Amino acid sequence: MRVIAVHLLNDFSGSPKVLRQLLNGWAKRNVELHLFTCSGREGFLSDLPSVICHFYWYKFAKNPLIRLIFLFSSQILLAVKLVFFLNKDDVLYINTVLPFGAALAGKIRGVKVIYHIHETSMKPLLFKRFLFGIVRCSADDIVYVSEFLANQEPLDVRKHIIHNVLEEEFIQKTSVSSNYSKHEKIVLMICSLKAYKGVNEFLKLAEMNSGYVFKLIVNASISEINDYFKNVEIPVNLLIYPTQINTHQFYDEAAMVLNLSDTKLWVETFGLTILEAMAYGLPTIVPPVGGVTELVDEGRNGFLIDSKNLSLLSATICRVLEDKELYNEMSKHAKDKSRDFNLDIFEQKSFNLLS
Repeated sequence: MRVIAVHLLNDFSGSPKVLRQLLNGWAKRNVELHLFTCSGREGFLSDLPSVICHFYWYKFAKNPLIRLIFLFSSQILLAVKLVFFLNKDDVLYINTVLPFGAALAGKIRGVKVIYHIHETSMKPLLFKRFLFGIVRCSADDIVYVSEFLANQEPLDVRKHIIHNVLEEEFIQKTSVSSNYSKHEKIVLMICSLKAYKGVNEFLKLAEMNSGYVFKLIVNASISEINDYFKNVEIPVNLLIYPTQINTHQFYDEAAMVLNLSDTKLWVETFGLTILEAMAYGLPTIVPPVGGVTELVDEGRNGFLIDSKNLSLLSATICRVLEDKELYNEMSKHAKDKSRDFNLDIFEQKSFNLLS
């Protein structure tokens, strides 16, 4: 069996991390693996053993119009490459809906096309309809990362729910040391450097809670961080970090983790950082809608609160961090819940899908 995996932008975000897990799982079963992704970037898809990499041109641009032109140009190049590369018996595995050129090539060559869909909040609406229209007419199977996403984006194609999971290597490094009793109570958030991810709300919460340390890790460079916050006064208790390859130190020292995505602009379809936090026994606060609610049981291992409700967010942070009995109980339930997302099941489901 030959699997041709395709991803657009290799970086240290959630979707390439999931694809890496898939590729590593298939490699254990001696599947011949090829990966097509953009060149010139480091990320979770870099230097994968047992995977033959093929690169095509794509460049991210801040200007939406230029970005769209670059995307369509890259997909024309990708489609041409794949038309000449694919064999009839190949399985074409497309990660996210963005590499639509791969789907067109797969349709032309008549290979089995599987889409792994991670997102629903895409703009503009016309662009989203175009991408999902390509999925509808080309996919043989669709993998959704959550029940929420499957219900949000229903398509008349065979569907499979495969929740994201944590790698064994990550789990082995986790610890549930007495986070509550640490000298500093650290509130952590890991996200993209986007307003709709709740970056500004996180800053306001830091201002409202000067007795705690707030740490923000964003998937961005130092220069991008400086540009975003150039006219903003950063609270002294807020520390901002650029892209981190290894986040274990941050989880290990944190007391709780937040996800503050604006549900009107971006709905979380799963929430991998929340699952990572749970593996460390950390209570979490997440939005009240989306796939992330499949991870958090209200009042048991975390709370479901809208990011615009800053007063309730602040009160809940204080309540959790100041009540030792509540904290320890939530920490235990968080760790227990994380065990439901099992790597062995993930690998078995994904391999069954190929065959």
